[in-house]
Amino acid sequence: MHFIRPVWLTHSGEKKDFEVYSCHVSPDGTRLVTAAGDGHVRVWSTEAIYNAADATFTKPKQLASMSYHSGTIHTVRFSANGRYLASGADDKIVCVYILDPSPPSHSATFGTNEPPPVENWRIFRRLIGHDNDVQDLGWSYDSSILVSVGLDSKVVVWSGHTFEKLKTLSAHQSHVKGLTFDPANKYFATASDDRTIKIFRFTPPGPNSSAHDQMNNFILEKTINAPFVASPLTTYFRRCSWSPDGNHIAAANAVNGPVSSVAIINRGTWDGDIHLIGHEGPVEVCAFSPRLFAKQPPNKGNMDGKGQTMQHIVTVIACAGQDKALSVWITSNPRPLVITQDLTVKSISDLAWTPDGKTLFVTSLDGSILAVVFEGSELGFEVGLEENEKSLAKFGAGRRGAGIIEGTGSLLLEERSKEGELRGVEGRMGALMGDNSTYSAVPNGNGISPLPSNALTNGAGIPPDTNGGQPNSDAAERVDGQPAKPPAQLDPHAAKLESLKQRVEITKDGKKRIKPLLVSASRGQESSLPRAQLMASTVNGQGAKHDGPQTILDLSKPFDGLPKGGLAALLLGNKRKIAVLEGVEDGHIDKKIALASRDGAVPILSNTADGLVPARPANVSIGQQPTPDFIRPALTNPSLTVSQVRLAVPKVRSHIVQTFGGTTGSTQPGLSLNSTTGPEATESKAVQTDIMIEARNPSHLPAASRPQDGEPSRVTVTKRGQPVWQDFLPRSVLLVTGNKDFWSVACEDGSVYAWTSAGRRSINALVLESQPVILECRDQWLLCVTGVGMCYVWDMKTLSSPHPPVSLAPILDIAASSLQNHPTHTPAITSAHVNSEGRIVVTLSNGDGYAYSPLMYVWQRLSEVWWAVGSQYWNTTDSSVGNLQASSNQTNSTSGHSDVSAGIIPYLERNTTSETLLRGRAYFLQRLVKQLLSREGFEGLESSVSMAHLENRVAAAMMLGAKEEFQIYLYMYAKRLGAEGLKTKVEELLRVLLGSIYEDDEDDSRTGFLPGRNGDDRNWDNITGMLCGWPRRELLKGTVLILGKNRDLQRITMPYANALGISGEQQASDEVMRS
Repeated sequence: MHFIRPVWLTHSGEKKDFEVYSCHVSPDGTRLVTAAGDGHVRVWSTEAIYNAADATFTKPKQLASMSYHSGTIHTVRFSANGRYLASGADDKIVCVYILDPSPPSHSATFGTNEPPPVENWRIFRRLIGHDNDVQDLGWSYDSSILVSVGLDSKVVVWSGHTFEKLKTLSAHQSHVKGLTFDPANKYFATASDDRTIKIFRFTPPGPNSSAHDQMNNFILEKTINAPFVASPLTTYFRRCSWSPDGNHIAAANAVNGPVSSVAIINRGTWDGDIHLIGHEGPVEVCAFSPRLFAKQPPNKGNMDGKGQTMQHIVTVIACAGQDKALSVWITSNPRPLVITQDLTVKSISDLAWTPDGKTLFVTSLDGSILAVVFEGSELGFEVGLEENEKSLAKFGAGRRGAGIIEGTGSLLLEERSKEGELRGVEGRMGALMGDNSTYSAVPNGNGISPLPSNALTNGAGIPPDTNGGQPNSDAAERVDGQPAKPPAQLDPHAAKLESLKQRVEITKDGKKRIKPLLVSASRGQESSLPRAQLMASTVNGQGAKHDGPQTILDLSKPFDGLPKGGLAALLLGNKRKIAVLEGVEDGHIDKKIALASRDGAVPILSNTADGLVPARPANVSIGQQPTPDFIRPALTNPSLTVSQVRLAVPKVRSHIVQTFGGTTGSTQPGLSLNSTTGPEATESKAVQTDIMIEARNPSHLPAASRPQDGEPSRVTVTKRGQPVWQDFLPRSVLLVTGNKDFWSVACEDGSVYAWTSAGRRSINALVLESQPVILECRDQWLLCVTGVGMCYVWDMKTLSSPHPPVSLAPILDIAASSLQNHPTHTPAITSAHVNSEGRIVVTLSNGDGYAYSPLMYVWQRLSEVWWAVGSQYWNTTDSSVGNLQASSNQTNSTSGHSDVSAGIIPYLERNTTSETLLRGRAYFLQRLVKQLLSREGFEGLESSVSMAHLENRVAAAMMLGAKEEFQIYLYMYAKRLGAEGLKTKVEELLRVLLGSIYEDDEDDSRTGFLPGRNGDDRNWDNITGMLCGWPRRELLKGTVLILGKNRDLQRITMPYANALGISGEQQASDEVMRS
């Protein structure tokens, strides 16, 4: 062992050498990079360091010097693939450099003693994500991620491909000063001044991964605090190291009683009782040698038949810190191999081994940089790198290998499959840099579909007319029934942006120049990157207008809003008892009731939450009373007293007015009333006519002796202030609704009336069992929900119903409350809608969303909180779902079929997010999931829940007939199957997608199939050539292209690719990529 300390190997200043804080060796061992307090990152030739004593050595010593930081640089690291170099400093910025093969364009800096650069290292990215000094950083062993830590207590994860911020981890409570990666590429560990080391588990992200994809990646696996309970807080770093065999972590700044030590932590159990003791001061840095060693040289006597050594393998670790001493340990020896006292004048800041494990570089705060070279067998005899791979294989490193290409067709399929993913990366980087170029990509499982350059991917494009924030699918129609031409989708910012790019300004010295423009922030649009999971629907009051699909939402628009917090609901138990009142003897009320029941009389009791109590007469008001907003509560229907479900009934209002059209932006109701022609038909939306339905209830007591003989209610429809028709009803009106086809009102006695647009009664009064509480309409469908939770749907054109009345009791958890003694509050009904097919969609205040299946006669839960906290794919503002394209822009779309149920699933998931965040339920569920992930037997929870969520989405889209969402979710599901390598599910998916594509057409004629009608194509096993409105062949092509890049699945996908002609025809694959 000998030391090399060249005089020129330093960050020299005018008066003194600057403190050197970090060093690292490139993967090929030819470069040493150092960082110091002078703000420079310097790259040195290791060959020049080894030959420092040779006077005849004339090759360059310093290869490059970069000064892109504005402060002290604390850490510098090469990526494992050798392509990038990253540095972090106290200016809160991480700089990423790349080696340009072209020669440097400049010579030495004028006025300095810097030697001319030999290599052209240029700045590639500046990563901004920390709020304080960056103390350490590290690359994963496959260079897929870069992790930085700092004094802001944050751990920031960056993509190693696009350098997009994937996640910020705020698990530590104090400064984070150290970082190390697992060589098996499964974990990374961070060390902090909160006296803990935290182990994070991660899955290496792909080149096209975004923050949305990695939302539930990088999970906290374990917090280790036992060896650091009394560790000092005076160290500048806590640089730990992971052994090359993956078995141990060497943790700096640990204590063993009152003595400073290095704690050796075992993998898996994350504990350990081994301490390296010998340093007088705290240890700030540890570094395992990257090679494994054996005591004897490899020979035939100690090797097996496979050429692998049978000796005991040992690792080598170097430690240093504030005591200015360097110690080198071998795991087979309880004492250190070597200890060097006072190696430097000040604390040692960093250690770096060369890839061959024979040289150790040391940096110190006194500005010195030296090399410790071990000769011969001083550390032992190196074993081959296959021993490292063998040791890491048991931890799953490289378990998914490259796979074997099945043939040339498989290779072509893999290349074409990856083209879409690479285009997605280019498009995302273009969006980050403000590139307006149009790009298209093959469906890649993220749901990224081809979008015009001016389309907002968060659903914030040019919105159509809306009313009260509710999208209206009929916005393309005029009030008079005449279709309006769709506006051209032009980018309003494009011309302004072009003018700004060429703006000339005059500087202080009188010169003209083109004013610089930050292109990425010049547009008012949002990034193409999806938002984070469980993001609130409004952020600072500005997110609501961009939240959700602004183009299509196939749901009825509520005209008479529900109360704040939703429509209250009660579940009544079967067991009722007499309430216990204070100051009343036991049994006194029972006797009183029994006495009142004598001779067949019926006692009057009040049904309260505490039980049955005798009714008390109300105080009689005296004098003239002002007319309130509502007249009285609705009469109690007898059915409410026997039903176990009770919903809040609207109060009887004296005046109910609903206006449609005009400046409200809603053109849905009353479109066909008194259709006009000529110039009036071409009026702009700004001057469209107002159509108003008005119901007036009698506000005073009836003149007759009986209530039913009182004054009638008056229903009037006016257009432009002129009456269109008027009718009188003998009952008080509770609710009104209408559209271009009909008008409808609901009365307090449970009757529902309907008129045509011209005012002709289209049907006799519909008499229900209790008062209506919700009245909605969409196209020809009318939905009515009654006070006992019964839902009725009628087709007002055919005067029929698609299914019998259905109760809300199942979705209100009636089974859990049926045997309770008292009324139970259930989740409130926040909305109830009907879509263009007459399907009922209901949302509750607990975040759940339901739809009724008329084919299966059952409620289906489409959205719930469990997906929100457990799935990696939960994102209510996902661009692929929120920005649905109009049906006219879609190929292979039948008339009106692509609009069916559009936007319902995102709408339900958006409601789930807002309700769970509002009530705080998500926080507790997220804690539960986090605890489960660290328990044995729940390792696959995250993956299973994510997979189940995608399957739930696909099934919901098929049940609703939502064509666009079905394709998006199917491709996302296919990509996840390929990433997980689930061969059984992949084979089943391809088989059901294939269906009867290659069967004779006689089967279709025999079934009488009509595409897009009656739900004939909404099950996997239908014998038609369509599936949820899409040709099966088109869906199968897209799925095979997504799965084609996974070599492990090519034996399954290649027969389908050959049958579809994908592997041999470039034209066929391009067609699917554009779809």
